[in-house]
Amino acid sequence: MEKEDQFSESLSLFTTDEAPIAPLPSGQLPSYIKDHRKRLRERFVQGGADALPDYEMLELVLFRAIPRQDVKPLVHRLLVKFGGFNEVMSASLPRLKEVKGVGEAVICELKLVEAAAHRLARARVIQRHVLSSWDTLLDYCHTTMAHRDIEQFRVLFLDTKNTLIADEEQARGTVNHVPVYPREVAKRALELNASALILVHNHPSGDPSPSDSDIVMTEQIQQATQTLGITLHDHLIIGRSRELSFRSEGYL
Repeated sequence: MEKEDQFSESLSLFTTDEAPIAPLPSGQLPSYIKDHRKRLRERFVQGGADALPDYEMLELVLFRAIPRQDVKPLVHRLLVKFGGFNEVMSASLPRLKEVKGVGEAVICELKLVEAAAHRLARARVIQRHVLSSWDTLLDYCHTTMAHRDIEQFRVLFLDTKNTLIADEEQARGTVNHVPVYPREVAKRALELNASALILVHNHPSGDPSPSDSDIVMTEQIQQATQTLGITLHDHLIIGRSRELSFRSEGYL
């Protein structure tokens, strides 16, 4: 009920320009919806993403998926359930399907935006010197992992010049656990001829503090890679709004 209260004021904003969802005659948009969509697009083109709050950004995304209906009620339901624009984009398919009005077209648009964001963020770090572009790397990790609802474990493989040569997901888990096998990490590093690694995983709870199992797993991977002459630069845990570096915190 707390989230519903939080967004009750937003719903009043949703309904100022557009009527509640209803079938439209002759497959045409009424002028009040058409004008609203035009104004919203113009504001976005002129001011960019910073000119629009979460609910209007989400409206823009859904215009193509739902071309002949008012999307505001669906936007409201999505924000109430997930909490924000980023969380909606990162939501899993099963959870999205739980929301009334979410069908294949809506899911396709949401996941297309998410995939585009990940691809753009990845392009900024792949084949780049990672240690001299640390902030860009952190941005990439937050974009791809901060809002996931299950744990994901990734390994960034670097060459002798600390250039990122591969970024691979090694495992997915539950909301608070992901199985990781140090031998498999070391084996893959050899296959890629990597000279160094950065481990990354997320905490869906939002708190990046390491668990005992996180610390033990990191030590095991470090031992496995050291014998092969492969450097473990860091292990990053990504929370909702901040990250934790094992190197900075003295765990490595």
